[in-house]
Amino acid sequence: MDSGSSSSLDDHEFIRQAAPCKHGHVATAHDEDATKNHLCNATDTGKSPSAIALRAFILGLVFGLSLALTLLAVQPPLNPLWRASSFLATLSFFHFLEFYITARYNPQTATISAFLLSQNGYAYNVAHTLAFLECLFRHYVAKIYFPGQVYLQPFDAILPGGQLAKTTWLTLGFAMLAFGQGTRTLAMVHAGTNFNHLVQSRKKEGHVLVTGGIYAWLRHPSYFGFFWWGLGTQVVMGNVGCLFGYAIVLWRFFRRRIESTCNYPFDPACLPILEHFCQLAAPVQRPRSADKDPLDLGEENLLVAFFGLDYVRYRDKTTVAIPLIR
Repeated sequence: MDSGSSSSLDDHEFIRQAAPCKHGHVATAHDEDATKNHLCNATDTGKSPSAIALRAFILGLVFGLSLALTLLAVQPPLNPLWRASSFLATLSFFHFLEFYITARYNPQTATISAFLLSQNGYAYNVAHTLAFLECLFRHYVAKIYFPGQVYLQPFDAILPGGQLAKTTWLTLGFAMLAFGQGTRTLAMVHAGTNFNHLVQSRKKEGHVLVTGGIYAWLRHPSYFGFFWWGLGTQVVMGNVGCLFGYAIVLWRFFRRRIESTCNYPFDPACLPILEHFCQLAAPVQRPRSADKDPLDLGEENLLVAFFGLDYVRYRDKTTVAIPLIR
């Protein structure tokens, strides 16, 4: 809402120029509640029940249809396209669970963005689209039109060992999916209100360092879970290109997001520098171009600035469990 006023108009006659609620409510100078509290909650798309219900319904519909197609495709004779439909079922279940766990254990942040349908950026959606298309190509197009081209076949089809190797590969993929999803979900449950899908550049009131449960072993269990879950989807689908692509992209993303710029062992002299970085990243009234992206600071740096040596000691006792990320 525009809360400004014009000195040429009497306060009692002035009607605020607002483009507020889609339901037609306009806040005036006499509408004290509206001007103080911005009473447009009913049309707040972030927590709109209809918007949330629609997304949940669509995800449930996709999950149900994909699961049904998968069960039909695995009936003899086996249709290899079961992998594509199972991928859609896995994705829809993941995104629904992201919102459900958030709503259950951290309801204050349970907005439509908690579904993570578009909040991961353009590259996220492109990656999943390419994975789906590669699966269709390798299991359908390549087998029909390029049967002699081994390098175009699914990964598990070119492994030595025949059916045993194929079964082992699929078992590994499903184990990665279950373990990755379970770890991420457990991390969100144990963190509760301390979990947020966005990197926080300023410590909020009530934010505590979670060191119990799964956090006693893994420092960033939600990242660990998503990393291995993502690779598991490609193992199950038999994708070659996207398996390596996912590994590289996810590893680079989490390395940038996690790693601290401070040397090991931690030098306490680094703490004032990190606190200064947090001040630069904090949202203030200045042009967006001047804001510093919290990701550029590294989440480890931010956590050290939030919790000081307590986090350093915790960090030294735990692991990330993503290769080559400390």
